[in-house]
Amino acid sequence: MAKSQQTFSKKEKEKKKLQKRKEKQLKKEERKANATDGTLENMMAYVDEFGNITDTPPDPTQKKKEVKASSIEIGVPKQEEEDLSTERRGRVAFFNDSKGYGFINQDGSQDRFFVHVNGLKEPIQEGDRVRFSLEKGPKGMNAIEVTKV
Repeated sequence: MAKSQQTFSKKEKEKKKLQKRKEKQLKKEERKANATDGTLENMMAYVDEFGNITDTPPDPTQKKKEVKASSIEIGVPKQEEEDLSTERRGRVAFFNDSKGYGFINQDGSQDRFFVHVNGLKEPIQEGDRVRFSLEKGPKGMNAIEVTKV
């Protein structure tokens, strides 16, 4: 007598596939039953004065604020020019002699500036108090004319 070609695991997989199809069909029918009409008014979204998205239209009786088009800035705001010629003071936070660069923390602020061995007037080490000027580099401000205090 011949043995059946279907194994137990094949039968289980078929049952699971059928069950998933039934669940999917039920969900589809439930969505159709609970669906609201797809009119344009139901799909509209509004932005309130704080930038939040809401489904209620704005109140037309509310006072509107006039904005001049010239006052709108697009992009990054312009930075004020720093006086680079003034001498600053700080402490060497990190300096690697073998690679020839480091960083200086400015006194009285959170500013940290890159320093290269070419910008030194005398050798420095970590922890030294220094006096320096600034110049604009390709990636930000660089400390130059660095001397120990």
